[in-house]
Amino acid sequence: MSFDDGSGITAYLRAMKAGASACGLQPPSAEAMPALHTALHRRCTLPEMSDRPIGVAVLGSTGSIGRQTLDVIRGLPGRFRVVALAGGSNHTLLEDQAREFRPELIWCQASERHMDLKNAAGRRTRWAPMEEMAAHDDVELVLTGTSGRAGLAPTLAALRRGKSVALANKEVLVMAGAVVTRAAEEHGAELRPVDSEHSAIWQCLWGEDASAISKLVLTASGGAFRDLPARDLERVTPQQALRHPTWDMGRKITVDSATLMNKGFEAIEARWLFDVPMERIEIVMHRESIVHSLVEFCDGSVKAQLGEPDMRLPIRCALCYPERVASESPPRLNLARMQALNFGEPDLGRYPCLRLALEAGTKGGTWPAVLAAADEVAVEQFMRGEIRFTDIARAVDAALSAHTGTADPSLDEILDADAWAREFTIRPASAGRVWAAAVDRS
Repeated sequence: MSFDDGSGITAYLRAMKAGASACGLQPPSAEAMPALHTALHRRCTLPEMSDRPIGVAVLGSTGSIGRQTLDVIRGLPGRFRVVALAGGSNHTLLEDQAREFRPELIWCQASERHMDLKNAAGRRTRWAPMEEMAAHDDVELVLTGTSGRAGLAPTLAALRRGKSVALANKEVLVMAGAVVTRAAEEHGAELRPVDSEHSAIWQCLWGEDASAISKLVLTASGGAFRDLPARDLERVTPQQALRHPTWDMGRKITVDSATLMNKGFEAIEARWLFDVPMERIEIVMHRESIVHSLVEFCDGSVKAQLGEPDMRLPIRCALCYPERVASESPPRLNLARMQALNFGEPDLGRYPCLRLALEAGTKGGTWPAVLAAADEVAVEQFMRGEIRFTDIARAVDAALSAHTGTADPSLDEILDADAWAREFTIRPASAGRVWAAAVDRS
């Protein structure tokens, strides 16, 4: 399908608007139509293929997503060239990656390791911050695999240069969804979801009319404590929280899976990625992690994406889009050997973080930024043994309750809200106090 001539665009938009009305849904406004068309144009038009390797920046290369991304790249020799690597505190692993991939640009949290990393990578490699990596001329695709607010600035830098971003960082869209999607639209850039749930929805929507979406359904495994009696949650340890039953992920997201905060984040992300309001995004419990998400359409049809719980599949999907590239990994799904696939409604009393996230997402403005910042601080405090697992929700609730928000914030106002929430959340723990916020309200 081509959208290049004016008459074709007009006919397409009229048909899309008529289709929405026929489905009983609110059609996009006249003001929203051009932006919606632009997003569909990028989704439906295949870019020209090139024999030249695609230049990639891997931000968060020493984390779980970063390591699996490099594993996917190893399995596709000649298709990608690693131009930039940014790692965290695992300097030894980053040095090994630098020796293998010989990037032009490198960065890690500890600047004193500058020379060690340069020596590992070779003479032509230089130290560069992540924003510079993301905007570099030789980088065509940025994989944002960092956690927390660290991914926001480089993601915006890439989008403002019109580059494709494979996004695995939840907080970027939770904090600043409007700012990020606006940057993608204004500069003709692509956001490609890497999270398994959003990748599933993305794949279900390929070839579909966005106006025909009735609702999105995100699945949740329930995390490490899904079978633990609620009365025992006060006493769980960080080590126990990191034992996810189905996924191999980083520390922060694994704890967020145990609180179900991650699923609240994903609902907010889905709102921005797919332009669907929060009230049409549902969460269902699915302990097997085989059905990654579903889309219900206006005629009652439901599409789902299934697969083994292996992040290499959505990573490969985002890196190689719009192609599907043959691979021996991950293992193929064998439904005949599955005894059952189970689904259920989440218990918001057991998972107060999910309720808080859905409320903040519905409220919008600066509240999701406060949600993400308070959670990031509280999870780190829990991992250090400073607070209990159940205090994470109390800390987040206290920050949201105290926040005086802005409905339509600028980027500076979002960053100010983030900074305020961090300072607010740090103070009670540093003083040895327990939050008094009530998290068991209905």
